Amino acid sequence: MTEFEMAGLTPQHFLWEVKDRIATVRLNRPERKNPLSFESYAELRDTFRKLVYATDVDVVVFASNQGNFCSGGDVHEIIGPLTKMNMKELLAFTRMTGDLVKAMIGCGKPIISAVDGICVGAGAIVAMASDLRVATPDAKCAFLFTRVGLAGCDMGACAMLPRIIGQGRAAELLYTGRVMSADEGERWGFWNALHAAEALEAEAMKLAGRIAAGPTFAHGITKTQINQEWNMGLEQAIEAEAQAQAICMQTQDFVRAYNAFVAKEKPVFEGN
Repeated sequence: MTEFEMAGLTPQHFLWEVKDRIATVRLNRPERKNPLSFESYAELRDTFRKLVYATDVDVVVFASNQGNFCSGGDVHEIIGPLTKMNMKELLAFTRMTGDLVKAMIGCGKPIISAVDGICVGAGAIVAMASDLRVATPDAKCAFLFTRVGLAGCDMGACAMLPRIIGQGRAAELLYTGRVMSADEGERWGFWNALHAAEALEAEAMKLAGRIAAGPTFAHGITKTQINQEWNMGLEQAIEAEAQAQAICMQTQDFVRAYNAFVAKEKPVFEGN
């Protein structure tokens, strides 16, 4: 039993595995291209919230399952019921979905999305909210909200997507709901790399292993600063980074790196 499971959460609505301090998450409805339900939304939100306190996890890989990543909110289990809700109920739902993104950003662990096949709607948002994204040449990513009569401003898309791929490109995708091809996504910086389907997960785990082998306390600081500095001026950002780096200079990993350099060895980081 991992420390995370001991914290009181055993996921019921998606697959969860921890190995070598890397957690793998995958939605588990492959027969429908892995859509989200009310329950899986809430459980993912709670999972990423609790990851802040998980000392046995350093990196998260959000993986695909049987050739697809996520087909968004389930049409019958989410979209249908939403058409019958009142405003109070609808706002509770949209706040919950936004809370998933906030939990991913605030979990303190680098998140890598490994995307094959369909990655649309809320699935595209999950990929967007990850720190790093790798995909296959067949990955199809689309922010479909306008195609179901909604605005493109869902779960932080209008704030985050322009920062990743640029204002004009984001605007086109959010207005049209069209599919962003894998080649476009790589050129635009949405995908960090493209890999063949048979190599995708191994490459994602290789990247995760490289991050997990690094100074993981410092990685948490990096994730915090990347997200908090969106709302800072340059002077504020420089001061925030000065304080953050001073904190990291008090860690034993900083000392380990120095001692390894002097000894002409590779440092072995322990995350403290």
